[in-house]
Amino acid sequence: MTFDGIIFDFDGVLIESEAVGNRQIAAYLTSIGHPTTPEDSFANFMGLSGASFIGAVENWIGRSLPEDFHAARRIEDQRAMHEGVDAVEGAVKFVLGLPDALPKAIASSSTTAWITRHLEHIGLRDVFGDRIFSGKEHVTRGKPAPDIYLHAAQALGIDIARAVIVEDSPVGATGAVASGAHVIGFVGATHCGPDHAAKLRSIGVHDVAETFDEIAALIA
Repeated sequence: MTFDGIIFDFDGVLIESEAVGNRQIAAYLTSIGHPTTPEDSFANFMGLSGASFIGAVENWIGRSLPEDFHAARRIEDQRAMHEGVDAVEGAVKFVLGLPDALPKAIASSSTTAWITRHLEHIGLRDVFGDRIFSGKEHVTRGKPAPDIYLHAAQALGIDIARAVIVEDSPVGATGAVASGAHVIGFVGATHCGPDHAAKLRSIGVHDVAETFDEIAALIA
């Protein structure tokens, strides 16, 4: 392998949750009088979490969010946790095909409970073991700060400069590039529009891949 370890973002890289979640956000905002398309949601909110996410949504609509927004999000999260979110095409085969000895981790803005549930759903839970890291739980500064990637590399026992990160969101890619790793911008999930590759390239990702077969070729 060209690299000493691989670090994955989760939502929008291994599972199709970006498409699912942003469709729900767009539908909610439209229902309260702020017409929003899924593409608007992808462009403005994707990859954000916590206060950064709420701030971006409120900036988009120009006012504070109604209290029932949080209830609607909880209902959607509960539905997703119950039903499971499916894998991005090619993701499971790719991960299972990586050498057992290659250190692997997930560095996500989501909670470890969310990540674990959906890894179980797609059959990859055992691959990652305890190498599941959350920007909400393991570091003080979440994405777009590089901290969660640096934390993951340290936990894997590798130099971040010898790691490859697979990221799909501009927010995540910003932090990944700042970490000093080799960054592959992934544009193969269903939420990625025709201009997504250009957005990631403008941030400074080293490569862009439309499929996991392309990622496999890049890291071989």
